[in-house]
Amino acid sequence: MPAGMVSQFKEATQSARATLRPWGELLEPTALRLPSNLSDATTRLVQNLTHFRSNYALIALIVLFLSLLYHPFSIIVFLIVFAAWLVLYFSRDQPLEVFGFAVPDRVVMVFLALVTVVALVLTHVWLNVIVSGVIGVVLIGLHTVFRGTEDLVMDDQESPYGALLSDDADPSGNYTIM
Repeated sequence: MPAGMVSQFKEATQSARATLRPWGELLEPTALRLPSNLSDATTRLVQNLTHFRSNYALIALIVLFLSLLYHPFSIIVFLIVFAAWLVLYFSRDQPLEVFGFAVPDRVVMVFLALVTVVALVLTHVWLNVIVSGVIGVVLIGLHTVFRGTEDLVMDDQESPYGALLSDDADPSGNYTIM
């Protein structure tokens, strides 16, 4: 039985690594530059959050973990919740299904973030959770605005603009609800 659990953990870890974008791409120093205007900054914010979503979630979790180093019980709770992150968010190739309905990745991410915060607040480290949350949001926000998006290759499904970027023959677009 333990060997089966180890192999499942290895598969989950490999699948989790597959959902992350390359760290070299995320941390490319030549891609960092000031946005030219507010519109450019908001476009970068949306595109980078979409493209590097898994990386940013992992960064936020690392910042939260580092804030708990002097709270052993909270670290144990965090590790249990992190295992849920691995299984439900990072290691899935297919959408999560609950009662036959597909749950979008963003809903899973928000749900797990809320579970993480509630679980840690119940261990009486609410100040650490708030401070690390603010630090994580500021770090991620600054990166999303300052990292240029010209070198990113995104699929139409992944793009926040979806069908607007498709090569549809109809220039007015197909906006019918099916």
